This record gives sequence, structure tokens and C-alpha cells, in this order.
Amino acid sequence: HALIKCDDPARIERSRLEIAATWLAVGLDPARVTFYRQSDIPEIPELTWYLTCIASKGMLNRAHAYKAAVDKNVAAGEDADAGITAGLYMYPVLMAADILMFNAHAVPVGKDQVQHIEIARDLGQRFNHIYGGDHFVLPEAQVDENTATLAGLDGRKMSKSYDNTIPLWDEPATMRKLVMSIVTNSLLPGVPKNPDESHVFSIYQAFATPAETAAMRKAYQDGISWGDAKQALFERIDRDLAPARERYRHYMTNPNEVEALLLRGAERAREESRPFIATLRDAVGLRSVAKVAAAATKTATSGDALQPEL
Repeated sequence: HALIKCDDPARIERSRLEIAATWLAVGLDPARVTFYRQSDIPEIPELTWYLTCIASKGMLNRAHAYKAAVDKNVAAGEDADAGITAGLYMYPVLMAADILMFNAHAVPVGKDQVQHIEIARDLGQRFNHIYGGDHFVLPEAQVDENTATLAGLDGRKMSKSYDNTIPLWDEPATMRKLVMSIVTNSLLPGVPKNPDESHVFSIYQAFATPAETAAMRKAYQDGISWGDAKQALFERIDRDLAPARERYRHYMTNPNEVEALLLRGAERAREESRPFIATLRDAVGLRSVAKVAAAATKTATSGDALQPEL
């Protein structure tokens, strides 16, 4: 997926380590889950091709990322498909392969990702219908309404693509500086503020307990200043992440340890993906020619063989 938007090998390499170190730092236990890199599972791109061959162009035309890119081009007076690669266009099919390869029943996503689960369901259902059998489980989207989508520093969806994220593993002083730069409105201290319209509050809520969230909601209604609200957000994030920050630094300085965990996870994943892709190959007709010859011989010697007509 990263290759769709990034052609900087060094950034790809660094990002893979950072993402793995982050998951491990916040408590993911490779002994309890199968933790692997997508690129270590060659059966996923093979499945992507099978799904590509049954995916309708109309469905992909309606994919949010592609439509947004087209709309941006049209608004700028460019050709509708200017700068749009086949990788971006086929992104939903690759994501469907990620999900369907391991027959996920539920997939945690943000609200903006629900369409990808719908596409995965559609492709799984089509494959089951065309080739017969219940090859794929049809996944359900699992959305946490409180933290489904977080806004970034500039108010847009938080994303590295927009360069508007809060670097959780940087020094606290750096993180605080960025938190204090989050875009807010111009309401003065003492003036009641709507927490449901505040990016600062939505991020706070993602970290806070229900009691802390309720107290902060009242503070907004009582007119807390934006500076105090941002300071409270910084302190809440830092309190949660201080222990994890040390674990993150450990993994970042011990990449061989991370690599070993990822390769072990990939082998566990392939214990499922290898036999499953063999079943799918058979389903679509990519079978041994020896079997074809044996079947033809059996048919030719059978009393039920079709006889030529005059």
C-alpha cells in the first residue's frame, strides 16, 4: 500500500520499522497474535490478481480515494485522471485481499474505511458465486464511534499523507509544541465552547477515561481557554505514552529483534495462506496438467463417455 504514494525507498524502509516498533511498544504481543508484514506474504498479491479479474470497473470508479483524486483534478482544470496511477485505482482490491486471505470476520476501521470492507464483502461474495463454495468469509466493519476518525493539527483527517500528525515518540517538548499548534477557533477564555466541534477535544477523548472525558466536556462548557485545553491534552497523552516511549526506543535501536519477530509472524501466517491459496488456485482452474490428462483418460475409457455424432 505504501508504494502507491511513496517512491522514496529510504522512507519506506524507515516507516516499516517505525510502524512495527509502535505496535510492539504499545503492548501488542506477538506470542498471542500473528504479527506480520504484508510484503512477506506472497499469497496476498496472488489473491489480489484473482480478485482483480472479478472486480467491476464501476465499483472501483466509486472508491472514495479514486473519486477524490478525480474531483481534485477536475477542480484544478486538469484531465480527470492526471497523475492517478493504477496502484491508487486498485488500492481497494489489494485491501480486500489483505482481509479475505485470512477470512477475517470483523475488521476494526474508521468511518472513512467502511467502504473498503463493503468492497471486500462484494468481491468475496462474487468469488464464492462464480467459482462455487464458501471460500471466503464475508467480513463486517467494526467501528468505534468515539475514535473512528481523528483530526490532525490542521483540522483535516490525521494522516502522514497530510503531514499533520502528532509524533508520539518524539521528545515531550516537541510533542507539546505541536499539540499547542492545533488549529482552533477564536473564542476567548471564559466563553463556552462546543467540545463536539473541537479537534483538541476529540483527540483528548481518544486517550481519556469516560470520567476524564466528562470532566473535560464540562470544562469546555465553562469556557476553558484553548491554551489550557491543549495543555491538558498534552499531559494526558504524555501520561499514557511515557512508558511506551521507552519501549519504542528499545525496538528502534534493536531492529534485528523486530525483524526476527516479523519473520516468525510471517511463517505463522503462511501456514494458513499457503494451503488456502492452493485451494483457490484449484477453484479457478490453475491445476496440475497431470490431473487434466488423467481426467481425460478416465473419461475416454468410461462407458459414460460422450460419443461423437454424425
